Amino acid sequence: MRVLIQLRPSSDVVTAVADPSVTMTTADVSGALSGALPGVVLDASFTPVAVPRPLPGAGGDPLSLNQPLTFSFAGDQATVLVRGEISDDELSNRLTLLPTHRPEVVGVFADPVIEPILTCGGDDPVGDWHDVERLLRVAELAGEGMDGSGVALAVLDTGINTAHVARHLGRDVILDAGRSWVPGGVNGEPGEFEVDHGTMCAFDTLIAAPRATLIDVPVLLSTRPGGSALDGLLSDAVAAFAHLRTVLEDQPLESRSLVISNSWGSFSPHWDFPVGHTGNYSDNLAHPFNLIVASLDQAGADVLFAAGNCGRDCKDGRCAYPNRPITGANSHPNALSVGGVDTRDTRVGYSSQGPGRLDARKPDICSYTHFSGSKAFGDDQPDSGTSAACPVAAGLVAAIRTRWPASRLSPAQLRTLLRRTARDRSTVGFDHDYGYGIADSREMIAALRRAADTEAERVA
Repeated sequence: MRVLIQLRPSSDVVTAVADPSVTMTTADVSGALSGALPGVVLDASFTPVAVPRPLPGAGGDPLSLNQPLTFSFAGDQATVLVRGEISDDELSNRLTLLPTHRPEVVGVFADPVIEPILTCGGDDPVGDWHDVERLLRVAELAGEGMDGSGVALAVLDTGINTAHVARHLGRDVILDAGRSWVPGGVNGEPGEFEVDHGTMCAFDTLIAAPRATLIDVPVLLSTRPGGSALDGLLSDAVAAFAHLRTVLEDQPLESRSLVISNSWGSFSPHWDFPVGHTGNYSDNLAHPFNLIVASLDQAGADVLFAAGNCGRDCKDGRCAYPNRPITGANSHPNALSVGGVDTRDTRVGYSSQGPGRLDARKPDICSYTHFSGSKAFGDDQPDSGTSAACPVAAGLVAAIRTRWPASRLSPAQLRTLLRRTARDRSTVGFDHDYGYGIADSREMIAALRRAADTEAERVA
């Protein structure tokens, strides 16, 4: 079984791993330990990742993650994540022995398969991307100066083909190859990958934020023994998020903005440790990836995840959770979980219902899907699944960030704004079908105008 191993080597090693200007290898980390890890084959190709330590405020509970937190990368507080493999025959024994006999081992965690949230069902498209553009009031957003200009928008998926996106949008596409990230072993250059799921997602982000700067992160092209062409491991997403943290921190604090669109998830408990096991991912806020998501949110990034295609009316065939299918980071309290509606404002049958596993109130909102748009899968195929709804919402967030960087409106405040201004489609307030409702640009723009007026009065 592939696992993530959380280690506490010397503070000098932790500091070096956390420093983006220093290149550390798995051998550097394991060589600093007092001996070999029994029964573990470490993956030398994986670059170690620093995991910040969550710190509560004064008087807070040091054991609770359900409270306001800050995150420390200090050498004497953070830890280091490496990737390895433990034989299935020895798995239970090794998981018991490692933390007990090796004080450097903090924990052993699931490294489950992650896969794109693909289209479900064969229904024809409902409207096209111009309908989505109209429903999102993109012209009105642009009139408010919110078109994504200068905003970094990362698409973690199967890679982007910018030529295809530009051709079908009918305008130039901005992509920052220097800030993009390609997993080790993946062949290709940012913006030049085969037209596929990631190209669809990139297209959909640019409907509301046509001038956003795309960052291509083809994490789902990473390879593993026996894997398909469109899957990877959670450890590859860990490495991608570590890179994106450097992208965020390289920006000036006063104009910091990074939107991260994730149309992938973990579909099966068979890829994970059991619920209740300390190494579990699906229900465990303390899993290193879930901690990293929280730390990026606290640093100023907007993290969005598709809610998934495990809805009761049209379930994806890979869905193996008998209930509560919004799992792991897709249900993170510090991420925006996005369900799907068509252009007639009706929930699509495959959009996963809550409650979520990390936070019961999921999905947060719904956005548009199942429309004719990128034509990434053929001229007659819709941009579909919550895979499309998530980047559509990410584009709306990127448009807001044009004028409202994280220093002015924190990610938590922006999530609250989107939930508060969403348009109800079911029971009044939150429900597990639509979340708080459909993202409503008109109400959001009005709320931002009021917030700007309040700011001006306070300064005056």
